[in-house]
Amino acid sequence: MDKPVVMITGASSGIGKSTALTLGRNGFRVVLAARRIEKLEEIADRIRKDGGEAYPVFLDLSDVENIKRVVSLVKADIGEIEILVNNAGSARHLWLDELDLEKDIHHQIQINLIGMIQLTRAVLVDMLAAGSGQIIHVASITSWVGVPTYSIYSASKFGARGFYESLRRELRGKGITISEVFPGAVDTEFAHDPEIAWRTTTVAPEFALLSSQDVAEKILQMIKTKQKRSVIPEIMRLVIWGNTLFPRLVGWVFSWFFYTKKDKRYSWGQTRE
Repeated sequence: MDKPVVMITGASSGIGKSTALTLGRNGFRVVLAARRIEKLEEIADRIRKDGGEAYPVFLDLSDVENIKRVVSLVKADIGEIEILVNNAGSARHLWLDELDLEKDIHHQIQINLIGMIQLTRAVLVDMLAAGSGQIIHVASITSWVGVPTYSIYSASKFGARGFYESLRRELRGKGITISEVFPGAVDTEFAHDPEIAWRTTTVAPEFALLSSQDVAEKILQMIKTKQKRSVIPEIMRLVIWGNTLFPRLVGWVFSWFFYTKKDKRYSWGQTRE
């Protein structure tokens, strides 16, 4: 019972999966939360074989009653959640007029922002009572920089950054650490959406491309040090800085990478081949 309980959302793949395996190897009791329960079972088995403790749970961030029920069940069966890693996310990188209002737009906002806020609020009650805890949000460089075809995803990430900035100030002196990690391009399932005309992994320079394990290691470090914010890789700080001071220049650079495919430029509303 001396092992901290950490809950990781979106734990069935990508960053969530790598984080679960990493924390499981480092003495945490890992609650793996996602909708793909069969994937969670497989990951939990791997953690147990390595001598760790893992508990897969079905979590649907579009269902507030499910969120409340999961938090209550974890508390009753495993223990109070001491660390929450808000990693789950939804992304559809298409032009705005190509996005379906319900399936793409509403769903991204619900998962990336509203559901995340509801889960944070549900977990926060016990953290406040205990006077301790840590909430880690896996954000994105698009929390700071608007990118073509990422309009809704970026809106949700900008909103999440504002939420956590306000929450950090609300919780000052309460013993709770609010942490945010802002990765650049990460080679995960998001980068291989069959509906998009390009890949995050092809527009990102190789030296700036991260693996999900890179982000998992950073999360472990943030838990150990109680670090509040981290941009990875560090060079991405230049992108944030440049976008703040020279937005037109950054916009021109983005237009080259995100509007071109096979030497043909695409503008708003054009049909892709």
